Amino acid sequence: MIQLSNGSYRNHCPYCLYSLHVDNKPGDRENSCKGLMKPIGVKNTSKKGVQIVHECMNCGIQKVNKIAEYDTQPDDLDAIIRLM
Repeated sequence: MIQLSNGSYRNHCPYCLYSLHVDNKPGDRENSCKGLMKPIGVKNTSKKGVQIVHECMNCGIQKVNKIAEYDTQPDDLDAIIRLM
């Protein structure tokens, strides 16, 4: 995980946007799947803002993660746009 300037953490690569399926609950690292989470889309909600939709290439579960846009190392905007 990469620490962001606001003190929270991002669980995906800021360049390719891929992640790993390692959590049952955010940060617990207790999931045994350990599959690669492929970014498959973008979701926008009024409460959480823009989120990346990931799908595990091992078990197929889908999860969403907030993007890091206002940070010293923001997520790649071009990669996010390609998901739309």
